[in-house]
Amino acid sequence: MASNKHSAQTPAQRDMRIHRIYTPQGLAVGTRLRLEPTASKHLTQVLRLKAGDPLVLFNGDGRDYAGVLCSAERASAQVQIDAVGEPEPVPALAITLALGISRGERMDYALQKAVELGVARVRPLFTERSVVRLRDERLQKRVQHWQGVIVAACEQSGRRRLPRLAGPEALLDWLPRAQPGGLLLDHRGAVPLPSLSPPADDRLTVLVGPEGGLAPAEREAALGQGFRAVRLGPRIMRTETAPLAALAAIQTLWGDFRA
Repeated sequence: MASNKHSAQTPAQRDMRIHRIYTPQGLAVGTRLRLEPTASKHLTQVLRLKAGDPLVLFNGDGRDYAGVLCSAERASAQVQIDAVGEPEPVPALAITLALGISRGERMDYALQKAVELGVARVRPLFTERSVVRLRDERLQKRVQHWQGVIVAACEQSGRRRLPRLAGPEALLDWLPRAQPGGLLLDHRGAVPLPSLSPPADDRLTVLVGPEGGLAPAEREAALGQGFRAVRLGPRIMRTETAPLAALAAIQTLWGDFRA
């Protein structure tokens, strides 16, 4: 990271683990802010940080902000921001993961690892074989939970821009608006992923079904909207494994892993 001129961390700070915390607030060098109760409790009760300890804040604007914990109150910790880092590079390929909604831990794992692998956008989809059925308040709580998973994955992985979590909707409602030229992960697909040409632009949508995959009618609808059925290899992968294998391969072929 770099400060307003040089580095956002002192040599002493670089020698120790610096915790990164997300806040939705505006951030600027030289300001002091009061963190939200949840973040404050995490810093003081979970991480056991004390006044004077260094930390890094980010709000999704693409930069890290280095600072010091000024007060370690349980519900209203305060941070002094001392320096700002360089902006996170724009990804070589903006990947949208359109993911059939699956059971709790499987969905959480897929989201967490997709963030670590550099996905730019996640679109949760209700499909015919989705086991999870959510409506109204339960759906809102689950979306909030998924957003928390994404934030935590950014904190851990060092991402400075938050991947966008789109609102969940039915697969057949979403398909007509999907980006043309997307990939449908399907072990029955005739085309292996490495044989494909790079995307024509800097965007790509990857569609993955839930447990049990897409129903035949859904698969045909996706193909009818221009998705290409691709396979990753000779094995059938679980719903939380397939998107991660695909994202890693895509990033290696055309994305950030080439750097």
